[in-house]
Amino acid sequence: MNFTQAVETGFRKYVVFSGRARRSEFWYWILFTTVVSLVLTIVDVALFASSSEYTSGPFSSLFSLATLLPSIAISVRRLHDLDKSGWWLLLSFIPLIGFIVLIIWFASLGTEGDNRFGPDPLAGDGAAPGGVVQG
Repeated sequence: MNFTQAVETGFRKYVVFSGRARRSEFWYWILFTTVVSLVLTIVDVALFASSSEYTSGPFSSLFSLATLLPSIAISVRRLHDLDKSGWWLLLSFIPLIGFIVLIIWFASLGTEGDNRFGPDPLAGDGAAPGGVVQG
């Protein structure tokens, strides 16, 4: 899955919490939201920061709000690819440790073949085990 497909899938499956998401889908979505948030924050600061007490502007806030549900949904689907319940996402509320555990899981290979959350998202696309695309 390339960058454009991942972003399209993120918005197409806006609140779909079932199924599985491959690593590329998840990490491209994170890249997209991070870069757009950074750009919008710069625009907000340039347009609306009148003091040193700037906290957040309208553009970055609206984007964050618009991508909150898809970000949660894709994180849940990524956990499903690891054959873990989406409830494990609540680990993010444990300072530092929860974040580290989730990052390790999100970077891990998904379950090969079908699991209880659906078919393997890499099956049938020419990808070998480990997510390496065959020529």
